[in-house]
Amino acid sequence: MFEVYGVAMIGLIVGLVETLKRAGLPKRFLPLSSLFFGVIAGTIYIHPTNLKAGIIVGLMMGLSASGLYSGTKNTFEKNEKGGENNN
Repeated sequence: MFEVYGVAMIGLIVGLVETLKRAGLPKRFLPLSSLFFGVIAGTIYIHPTNLKAGIIVGLMMGLSASGLYSGTKNTFEKNEKGGENNN
């Protein structure tokens, strides 16, 4: 069964992806790295005894982290460029 504590891993994945970005990884590889970290976290931390469940949960975490990262980035880029301001 999936426990709520695994959701905290999404923030860690976002941080790892940001670190890779600042280290010079091309932007096109950032979503793949997010999926990679998600699957690793899912199989090692969340479901170490069930590989299928670990991969599925890891994919969900990686995709969530990727969406959270790109959504936040797009929001800040629009505000910095003088785009939409929802105040």
